[in-house]
Amino acid sequence: MLRYKAGSKVGKGTYWNFANGERIDVTDEGVLPGGKRTVYFRLPATGIIVLGPIMGLLYAAFLPFIGIAMLVKVVLQKAASMVFSSARNSASFGWRPSESYLAGQKKKEGLSDKESKESDEDRRGKE
Repeated sequence: MLRYKAGSKVGKGTYWNFANGERIDVTDEGVLPGGKRTVYFRLPATGIIVLGPIMGLLYAAFLPFIGIAMLVKVVLQKAASMVFSSARNSASFGWRPSESYLAGQKKKEGLSDKESKESDEDRRGKE
């Protein structure tokens, strides 16, 4: 078994916590330190030295795919942003919920007070 959780009783060997790079050397028998989620792998130092280049090779092999995936994500986010922006702009309510129009709506520009009163009277007369 290569994988051990913290608090497990283990035999002689070298145990690595890859989350923080910690190495624990156990000479006889002992208990691995850490919380419930801490995981250790039993592997000699030579195993780590061999795994280093292999992990680097895997990273280099998948790096182009990671770049392509990131590019696709950015393009899709930009396209979705433009679609939702245009939808948001076309769905206008004509009022702002945070404002109260207690004094009435604003008068149209270009009309004087007299003209606006006359137009109000005309509207009332038609009703």
